Amino acid sequence: MAPLLVFTGSTSPTTRERMPRGEAVHYQERAIELGVPASAVMVEPRARNTGENIRFSRALLNEAGITVSTILLISKPYEERRSYATARKLWPEVGIVSASGPMTLRDYVDSIGDVRLVIDMLVGALQRLLVYPEQGFMISQPVPADVLDAYGRLSEGGYASRLLRDSEGKPLKPTV
Repeated sequence: MAPLLVFTGSTSPTTRERMPRGEAVHYQERAIELGVPASAVMVEPRARNTGENIRFSRALLNEAGITVSTILLISKPYEERRSYATARKLWPEVGIVSASGPMTLRDYVDSIGDVRLVIDMLVGALQRLLVYPEQGFMISQPVPADVLDAYGRLSEGGYASRLLRDSEGKPLKPTV
């Protein structure tokens, strides 16, 4: 299905303890353990956000002289839209498919071990879908009204630890 895998990412607040050498390195090791030939894997270990994941991976492939026509982005289920929108903005000339492994919300909460943190992450991820297009980081995508309503209720209800903030410390407000 994919002749080459590129694992990208440093650590994040939710992976730092479990993957101290960086997400990309740990994923590479696991892929090789599962039988993927090391020659079919590249690692980009510096990216700290989705934009860097795309930019740094693109540069890595370019430096290796690898021509890319289609990319398959694999991420957490709630990050699929953001990954797609970011890649579409930063790498518009390639075909893009965004996917994730099947996972229920309960399974994700159990894997993180903190329901409040997961809700904060979901609210923060949605905020980014709303404000990043204005900042030029990704393409704009429609968001249903009921999702916007839920976002407003959750962010105003205190699920705000992962929200982007302005210079005064106030959560960035999307213009929708």
